Amino acid sequence: MIALLDYEAGNLASVANALTRLGADFRVTHDRAVLDAADGVIFPGVGHAASAMASLRGRGLDTWLKSTAKPVFGICLGMQLLFESSEEGGGTPGLGIISGRLKAFDPTAGKVPHMGWNRVRATEPGRTEAPYYYFVHSFQAPVVPETTGICTYAGVDFTAEVQKGRFSGVQYHPEKSGDAGEAVIRRFLESVRGGRA
Repeated sequence: MIALLDYEAGNLASVANALTRLGADFRVTHDRAVLDAADGVIFPGVGHAASAMASLRGRGLDTWLKSTAKPVFGICLGMQLLFESSEEGGGTPGLGIISGRLKAFDPTAGKVPHMGWNRVRATEPGRTEAPYYYFVHSFQAPVVPETTGICTYAGVDFTAEVQKGRFSGVQYHPEKSGDAGEAVIRRFLESVRGGRA
């Protein structure tokens, strides 16, 4: 069973719909007992970093996420919160699982938010596809050693995909990215089932 983490950030419905289409066994939850029973966790989110972190802290989910041995897959804000901090809200501490600080896009260099389809370049050896995915975000994560996919917008390279141990994440919305996005979610589900996440 996959736990779809509910921490009062948006985007639960569209991710739940994608999981339903893929035939996944999942529960939308913030209950620690359900999270403990899950095989893996999807950490979605749309919204403001500060309010999302406050919700996580209020339920003790920040501590749970940092200490769990389960595979965790962050989407959009869920990926951003894996990092140390964000400029959003004047400086918001994240979970600190991945080093780096998110910065706002420069509005003089391109429209903010970055919204629409863009290509992701894989950094992993042997992975050659460079599909397009759907993005909606105003803050960008730096390229770090754990980056597995890079996107360029407004003249800036930023992390579009990241992996560190049992934690992975994508800046784009796979649930809104057609077949390519559905394949990303399917790979996570298959890796959880196969014990490879």
